[in-house]
Amino acid sequence: MNNLTRFRDLYAPYTHFDNASLWYRVFDTVMADYNDGHLDALLNILNDLPNITKKVQTDFTSDAITIGGDAEYNDIQKINAVLRQLIPWRKGPFQVFDIHIDSEWRSNLKWGRLKDKISPLNDRKVLDVGSNNGYYGWRMRGAGAAQVIGIDPSVLAVIQHFAINHIIRDYSHVIFPFKMEDIPPRLEYFDTVFSMGVLYHRRGPLDHIQELYDALRIGGELVMETLVVEGGEGYSLVPPGRYARMNNVWFLPTVSTLKIWLDKIGFEDVIDIGLHATTSDEQRTTEWKPGASLVDFLDPEDPTKTIEGHPAPLRVTLRATKPNRQNRLKRYQL
Repeated sequence: MNNLTRFRDLYAPYTHFDNASLWYRVFDTVMADYNDGHLDALLNILNDLPNITKKVQTDFTSDAITIGGDAEYNDIQKINAVLRQLIPWRKGPFQVFDIHIDSEWRSNLKWGRLKDKISPLNDRKVLDVGSNNGYYGWRMRGAGAAQVIGIDPSVLAVIQHFAINHIIRDYSHVIFPFKMEDIPPRLEYFDTVFSMGVLYHRRGPLDHIQELYDALRIGGELVMETLVVEGGEGYSLVPPGRYARMNNVWFLPTVSTLKIWLDKIGFEDVIDIGLHATTSDEQRTTEWKPGASLVDFLDPEDPTKTIEGHPAPLRVTLRATKPNRQNRLKRYQL
């Protein structure tokens, strides 16, 4: 059995999803050209997870995604060994029995800032774009979402999710190794779409916003979080080189410019629900994510600037609604 078949087989428990065949087709298309030599090793690591036969208890509402219950000591040791082989863990935290995964990002802080400022997720079908390992998806499930589909091109992050869900066994939350542009256009399926930490990585930010718009049903809600800069309407920073040592940052708009972009694509009721400067309390080096982190990306003499001299990371979260098409047309009638 080749590695892509092994990878695809991990999705067998998720065939109850609406449009499951569509997601399989996209998987086959995207992965047809995948040639990363790490996949075999990652799948072998995943195979080392023990099967926990006793029922586990989960808590998706606490700061850490929590898995508890009775498990054999040897099984917990095996789980710990597997999870450590999947370092770095960028999003979290997770508490897996007595194993605390202290991720680079304290993602609970971002969730805490936005969870009470968006529409309730009860019984909603949710798309989490740039989901990483699924931390936010579990929080969405804890907030009542009926189904969460995450997409992220990082195969390591996807495997991390499979490792966690191997123990949880909640097949209402799945992550695929896709980018947003891989999804067929005009799905008009999801009740809520999250795009957090993605827009500035896209060469065509309005194309990304259009893709998000097309994925939502009429009346659905977009929750967008992205890097911004201070300034006036119409301005956007285009870093000439790297930004905070990232070489894939293209556009950092002002908040007012971002609102114009959303309006231009067709969103209505665009609301600013929070502006927050990233600090080392939220993003830092840990045992589970060694190496460089935020403090290394900022000017050591002036932490209000990146190492390249740009404004330090500032993030805004917006919510917006996809209107009825007829209502939208009326706005532009002469």
